[in-house]
Amino acid sequence: MAEGVQQLPRGRHGLPREQVLASQRGRILAAVAAAVADKGFARVTVADVIARAGVSRETFYEQFSDKEEAFLAALDGGAELLLAILGSALSLPAEGPIEQLDHMLEVYLDTLAAEPAFAKAFLIDAYGAGAAATAKRIDLQQRFVDAIAGILGIGGEDSSDRFACEALIAAVSSLVTARIGTGRAAELPQLREPLIELARRLSLSEVRR
Repeated sequence: MAEGVQQLPRGRHGLPREQVLASQRGRILAAVAAAVADKGFARVTVADVIARAGVSRETFYEQFSDKEEAFLAALDGGAELLLAILGSALSLPAEGPIEQLDHMLEVYLDTLAAEPAFAKAFLIDAYGAGAAATAKRIDLQQRFVDAIAGILGIGGEDSSDRFACEALIAAVSSLVTARIGTGRAAELPQLREPLIELARRLSLSEVRR
């Protein structure tokens, strides 16, 4: 995600070094995510990243040892931003857990639709970028499960309700990944209503037991 990435003014600008480094780092992170989404992690080179970011090779190596470290940092930054956005959805007024889940799904799907490069890099290409990237991908999904379980009042790692929550999130992930992988990120918001209807049916089924 390119949130907070700013281009430095051309020429002499007199900005503090910390601000310069932050801007350069943000551009590198956005560039590596876009490059991986475009070419796949294995085919991306540092030259690809610095060309997209508009920084020198020296600048890149001042902040990262290689493309993997840069990509992992991009995954971390994007995941934290996404989780913060999802957390903000929890503060919206809701008449019950299903409506709160609706708010979270709406924000999640809209955010990924607006950032297809990040979505593809994280949801698909991370699996081809090594064990560390795969672990971050799995961790994000588990944190999403935790958030949904909290909304629905589900506790206990070994409960059947927890498994049902994991299955729901796995279904969401599969549906989202299929659209991202086929270049149909714009369709993601359309998944919200059928997913909420599914959650509502599952909830009613549980009540009838």
